[in-house]
Amino acid sequence: MHAVEMGEGPVVLLLHVFPELWYSWRHQILFLAAYGYRAVAPDLCGYGDTTGAPLHDHSKFTTLHVVGDLVALIDTMGADKVFVVGHYWGAMMAWMLRLFRPDKVKALVNLSVHFIPRNPQQKVVETFRALYGDDLYLCRF
Repeated sequence: MHAVEMGEGPVVLLLHVFPELWYSWRHQILFLAAYGYRAVAPDLCGYGDTTGAPLHDHSKFTTLHVVGDLVALIDTMGADKVFVVGHYWGAMMAWMLRLFRPDKVKALVNLSVHFIPRNPQQKVVETFRALYGDDLYLCRF
């Protein structure tokens, strides 16, 4: 997992939006480092310089895998708990990290996405397609 980090102090883990990279946090990294935090911004699985799941096996690219990657990153940094900031796709992963491993999250701030509990009866892409049509990027991808 590729990650950029700067500063010393409590860890602030910055999780990027689809389809961006760690680079979208470049200004926040500088600010946080200047104010006594260790800012860490990874490229999430399949983005930038972080390797992704093999194209032929999407089963290795689940929320559980991404959360596992984040836990491994937190452990590798030697942090017990981190502050987490997520934006859009990163916010969804931040919610899941908080739900699955609350022992790793000191505080959570998310941008652009409120918490949406999983509904096993709902098919997300089909719902968005019905609401917004095939041109919505989620439907296209």
